[in-house]
Amino acid sequence: MFTRRGILMTGGAAALIGGVGTVGVAHGPGLAKARAPWRAAGETFGDPRLDALAYAILAPNPHNRQPWQFDLVGDDRLDIYVDLDRRLPHTDPLDRQITIGFGCMMELLRIAAAEKGYATAITPFPDGEAHPRLNGNRMAQVQFAPAAETVKDPLFANILERRSTKEPYDTSRPVNTETLEQVIASGQGDLEVGGTRDAAQRDRLIALAWQGFQIEMETDLTRRESVDLMRIGNRAVVENPDGIDMGGIPMGLFKMTGIVTPEGLDTPGSTAYNEGLKMYDPIIHSAQGFVWVKSQTNARADQLQAGRAWVRMNLAAQKAGLCVHPLSQILQEFPEMAEPYEAIRQERGVAPSGALQMLGRVGYTKFPAPSPRWPLESKLISS
Repeated sequence: MFTRRGILMTGGAAALIGGVGTVGVAHGPGLAKARAPWRAAGETFGDPRLDALAYAILAPNPHNRQPWQFDLVGDDRLDIYVDLDRRLPHTDPLDRQITIGFGCMMELLRIAAAEKGYATAITPFPDGEAHPRLNGNRMAQVQFAPAAETVKDPLFANILERRSTKEPYDTSRPVNTETLEQVIASGQGDLEVGGTRDAAQRDRLIALAWQGFQIEMETDLTRRESVDLMRIGNRAVVENPDGIDMGGIPMGLFKMTGIVTPEGLDTPGSTAYNEGLKMYDPIIHSAQGFVWVKSQTNARADQLQAGRAWVRMNLAAQKAGLCVHPLSQILQEFPEMAEPYEAIRQERGVAPSGALQMLGRVGYTKFPAPSPRWPLESKLISS
């Protein structure tokens, strides 16, 4: 919903930093601990399943909830579950986006296992698909087997560099057709992946995405769900390395002095609320193009496939130096979003039985630091 950088850099806040510096927060925690899993990937954990999972948990996922749990079964099997407390009941009431996040994670798992010389036989929903919401059934069962002839995926090299770049893009630097086509071509699978840099299409998608963002902000339950997941200041990020990262010493100072508070962010018309709108405006309107994933049906298996295609496009974009930022608000299925949700389906020619699973803007800017992650050991369970 918001980024780490921009909120509340008002004259008063800037004066506060200039006047008191970092007194009181200079000795607070840094973010190295929250980003440690990115450094741990590549270490040997003594089990090929753990070695692969160290990369898999770096996958993009809605609101960075990291809702996965893993059970090591025997010597060669991995069962994957969803932590039901980490779903998003208001912004993702049907658990569609959470399921897409699992698809992203499973694709990174497959890529990382192949790099280590293991084949993975992934069986989605071995206990049956759950509708309308996910339940305690396994999301997947994964069988590992050593395979000397396993084909390594060239996108593996980009896993540790992958980012979802939530910053304004350079409007003086357009995306060329060849780069966009390379990104689209990487989205392997049975679903339809596409993109555009056409100015007219781009402007229509920008207008719809902006409308979707405003509706999420104006709707009490969905706004509050995001605000509740904002980790304001380094200490909050380190204590809960998930949700919406608003770390950094300035942000910690704003929190300490009451300039940025959850209550303010959740109050329409407040300074914090208005600054959030002002900050997100150039983020959406600087889009230099779009990419998307759509499906003819909307089964859980389609949603997993959408995640696989999405993360592959994200990796390919990173390889090309192109930034990608998912704009999920317009695709959310709560009642207040119904009108623009249907408008964007029509814009992209989605079948009545299908879904526009993912939409993201593309462009160029500096890549951010990696997002916080819970350590792998915190995601292991015993059945």
